[in-house]
Amino acid sequence: MPTRFDYDRLAEDFARYDMTPSAAEVQGMLTGLIATGTPADSDELLTLMSDLAYDSNPMPAGLKQLIQQQAEQVQSSLASADMDYQPLLPEDQAPLADRLQALAGWVQSFLVGFGVNQASIANASADLREALDDMVEIAKLEFDVEEGNETEKAYFEIAEYLRVSAMMCFSELGKNQPPSTATNKTLH
Repeated sequence: MPTRFDYDRLAEDFARYDMTPSAAEVQGMLTGLIATGTPADSDELLTLMSDLAYDSNPMPAGLKQLIQQQAEQVQSSLASADMDYQPLLPEDQAPLADRLQALAGWVQSFLVGFGVNQASIANASADLREALDDMVEIAKLEFDVEEGNETEKAYFEIAEYLRVSAMMCFSELGKNQPPSTATNKTLH
């Protein structure tokens, strides 16, 4: 299995490359793209990530490699029979405000990645359409941070809901996509 990424370490790595989106946002975009059929090992994914997350600038080789490794980890965990995909968020010891901000960034970025490949979700199941509608509503939320057990519980429930929704999206839309081929590239 590809490397599992640490939030803080990845944030530092992205900062070295002057990457604007947070580590959670980058993983959210990757998840949205992969869950809707963009193969992790495709040049298309790197081009889209350059456009979406690096201001359409050419990515340095080290950043490309980091994005590629993260994409492979995302795809592997989404496809895992063990259902071990996890949104990349700060550790549980981080302040709740930071975790909520990362969670909001993750879901907003997932929807961006999702939107690139899915102009219409008419063929998606009712459950997936409902989950996507919920994601849109979650992305709009402004979180008031009140430390406490109820707020922590709500955070973990939302994070789990997003995790399951991403896996459902991949199951319905991503894993059944044909791999990109030279034939597909010539059609564009």
